[in-house]
Amino acid sequence: MLAPNSGSTTLRDVPDLPHIASGKVREIYEVDDHHLLFVATDRISAYDVIMTQTIPDKGRVLTGLSLHFFDLMDDVPNHLVSTDLTQVDGLDEEDAEDLAGRAMVVKKADVIPVECVIRGYLYGSSWREYRDGGGPTTEHLPEGLQLADKLDEPIFTPATKAETGHDENITETETREILGDDVYEELRQRSMAIYNQAAEYAADRGVILADTKFEFGWSDDEILLIDEVLTPDSSRYWPADQWAPGQEVPSYDKQYVREWLEQQPWDKEPPPPDLPDEIVAGTRSRYIEAYERITGGSFKDSLAGARS
Repeated sequence: MLAPNSGSTTLRDVPDLPHIASGKVREIYEVDDHHLLFVATDRISAYDVIMTQTIPDKGRVLTGLSLHFFDLMDDVPNHLVSTDLTQVDGLDEEDAEDLAGRAMVVKKADVIPVECVIRGYLYGSSWREYRDGGGPTTEHLPEGLQLADKLDEPIFTPATKAETGHDENITETETREILGDDVYEELRQRSMAIYNQAAEYAADRGVILADTKFEFGWSDDEILLIDEVLTPDSSRYWPADQWAPGQEVPSYDKQYVREWLEQQPWDKEPPPPDLPDEIVAGTRSRYIEAYERITGGSFKDSLAGARS
């Protein structure tokens, strides 16, 4: 049985479903030979360390935004099958209710081992790389750019998927060697198209999609968009009215936690310091604001709908 509002879903919580994998945020269970149950917990990590405290409803924000964009981009083949957990053998009625809004039944897919990162602005690790002389993510950029500059065209900057720790940025040549030219071009074009559509959609709502990452997988000889998509955990969203080139920009993600951690005497190794209540509450409010600004809907109403 899941504890209400639980953020730390584990194997013991769904005893009748085989547990496949745990991530920093997600728990994955096997439904049958062709389907998985993806559960987004309320865990939050920073510097590759999972915090002791959870962010209430964070998993539902991630799932809700993924569902919103899967629906919006219904012409993009993806792994979503259903959010009706009452049809999943191994979940009783109370489990299904507790998981509502944070779980999806998805198709099994063989994950393509490359993160498909699209950057529309020069920020984060790419800015640091560019500032320090260049590297894989900035190899095609001109000189003279500054922090948070909007790029003339979004760039495709793949990374290898890491089981633990940071993903590693790789060059176009290295990516083509991993994927082959045809799959490389397919993923680049798909990723760019999804980013452009989502960026335009967000801009209409006063939000900048600065960068994002996608994952794809093979299922029955078809490439599917998988995992979460266009969430504050996989994307960098900015309030458009607070963006200006040459300066730091606040974002709707875990930046608030990172900024607090930077002020603590912590070596970025486990165990992490405890997050104060105000940092937990402030982070939750940022995730919910991202959901509401991007979807145009009430998070409270969506939560009630998921549980009804």
